[in-house]
Amino acid sequence: MSNRWQRTGYGVGGLIALAVLFLGVVMLSNAGLRGLRLDLTQNKLYTLTSGTHQVLEELKEPVNLYFYFSREAAAKQAPLIMPYATRVREFLEEIAARSGGKVHLRVIDPQAFSEDEDRAAEFGLQSLQNGAADALYFGLAGTNSTDGRSAIASFQPDREEFLEYDVAKMIHELGTPKKPVIGLMSSLPMQGQFDPSTGQMSDPWPILAQIQQLFTVRPVTGDAERIDKDVDVLMIVHPKHLPTKTLYAIDQFVMRGGKVLLFVDPNAGADTSGQDPQNPMAGAMADHSSDLEPLLSAWGVSYDPGKVIGDLDLGLDVRTTMQSPPVRHIGILGLHHANMDQKDVVTSSLDTINLATAGALAAKAGAKTTFEPLLLSSTNAGPLPAERFNALTDPATLRDGFKPTGMHYALAARIGGMVESAFPQGLPAEQKPASGPPTAHLAKSASPVNIVVIADTDLLMDYMWVQTRELLGQKVAQAFANNGDLVANVLDNLGGSSALISIRGRASFSRPFERVDALRRQADDRLRSKALELESELQQTEAKLTELQGRRNDQASLMLSPEQEDEVKRFTAEKARARKELRETQRGLNVDIDRLENRLKVLNIAVAPLLVALSGGFVLAVRRRRKSRGSRATRPGPDEAPAT
Repeated sequence: MSNRWQRTGYGVGGLIALAVLFLGVVMLSNAGLRGLRLDLTQNKLYTLTSGTHQVLEELKEPVNLYFYFSREAAAKQAPLIMPYATRVREFLEEIAARSGGKVHLRVIDPQAFSEDEDRAAEFGLQSLQNGAADALYFGLAGTNSTDGRSAIASFQPDREEFLEYDVAKMIHELGTPKKPVIGLMSSLPMQGQFDPSTGQMSDPWPILAQIQQLFTVRPVTGDAERIDKDVDVLMIVHPKHLPTKTLYAIDQFVMRGGKVLLFVDPNAGADTSGQDPQNPMAGAMADHSSDLEPLLSAWGVSYDPGKVIGDLDLGLDVRTTMQSPPVRHIGILGLHHANMDQKDVVTSSLDTINLATAGALAAKAGAKTTFEPLLLSSTNAGPLPAERFNALTDPATLRDGFKPTGMHYALAARIGGMVESAFPQGLPAEQKPASGPPTAHLAKSASPVNIVVIADTDLLMDYMWVQTRELLGQKVAQAFANNGDLVANVLDNLGGSSALISIRGRASFSRPFERVDALRRQADDRLRSKALELESELQQTEAKLTELQGRRNDQASLMLSPEQEDEVKRFTAEKARARKELRETQRGLNVDIDRLENRLKVLNIAVAPLLVALSGGFVLAVRRRRKSRGSRATRPGPDEAPAT
């Protein structure tokens, strides 16, 4: 009896010892493994990119983030966003954990009529359910030490791929609240020009007014000898016949890390060069193209200023006169979302971009830079001589002899990577400025370049994207295309740090049931085919009945003839057969899906635990075998005397 109680005591003591050991291991792991994380997701959704790490390292002051999420309202009104909200919260927690104490995160569940809800409204956060009893907030606000504020009004599931970029951008803006400086070099009258018909200066282009609201814009002359170091982005519009000293200044600006947004055009509609009031045709026949050689070649870009891209699919309908009917103009293009890079942050959220007489860009053979198209034509496109658009009166004539090549053409592209100077020997001696201290020549870029080239300037003009109306004595611009958004997005992207620019779209958090969707599509195709077959049989039978009715002698009789009765019986049988096949097809779909579901359940519920149990049993068996071998080795043999 005492032995049994002794064994029981040993068992209880062992369990207590194991519990103490377990608690000790947990405490030691919490202390020793603090801050360590393991991302096991397929696309590394919770692993910050090097660009985000750099943004966090460059923070010079602490940033406060306030994540507002109405949990109860979401559970009632929009339960589908709950997994995404968890994903956002966990990502923000990862940001805060990796910031070294520079980012302070606070998660807030604003209740109705509370101070938290009032502050969310002050930050500019928007409820996802307008008109609902309880506001549903799902957004992010941020502050810095100098009363700077920024906010993401609401997290949209369709921008999930750019979650990291949006959050990193907010942190970067709060850490560096100064507006980026945009140097504007333009040969087009974006500031407005003298209108002889009214005797007054015309208004600045709406695109310029929009840029001035978002950035600090500084004019740069077309004969500049150097670009100031505090210019963050150089926006070059329609460069024509720039002097060598200015080309060299742009080259060195890029070499030392400056960003460039370049607009070139084979036929710029706003180019008024060569106009002569005495000879109107002189201006129409003048060269209205622009180029930036030899810089484009040094950057690895191929561009022909004598070719305009025509597109039969994307060409817009225009009117040459108010009385004439609309005509398809294959040189004026309306790009849709499918024609834009959906993985790049500057174009992912855009829907419509209008261009006119745009050129084509391509990667130069042997280029060491990266070439990423942002805007693409359709495959039903091809090049046209730019001269065909001079004094064009009938756009329909552009289709005469036009042959699409069957390939996409890049109308805008992002250029990156290391580049070499277009002036390997430096600026020629005769071009060097007479005054001012000499600057050191850079033969190679100090860091990877960031350049966006758009082969069209007409997209900046009013008629391509905005309509101005008079409202209460003031001019109000209403955009009908995303041209202005494109320019603002590019400048905003280039105006950030190089680390921020390097952050691209990530994979989506949601994982659709691709196999189930494929089964549904296959069944839908079969069902649609069967439905069309049934409808065809119905039409044929009705036509047969009408034909039989017309051949009857007694038109007033309501009784069916034997032929009609046989036809109706045959159709009824065919209809029943078709409906049965429809049901069998649907049942087969459900059987396939149920079989797949059961297979997944077996894998998750039975197979995985069984594998773990077998692994544990194998490890236990190996340990027992080793222990048994050890005990036999120490046990005395039959001929050996026990030690005394």
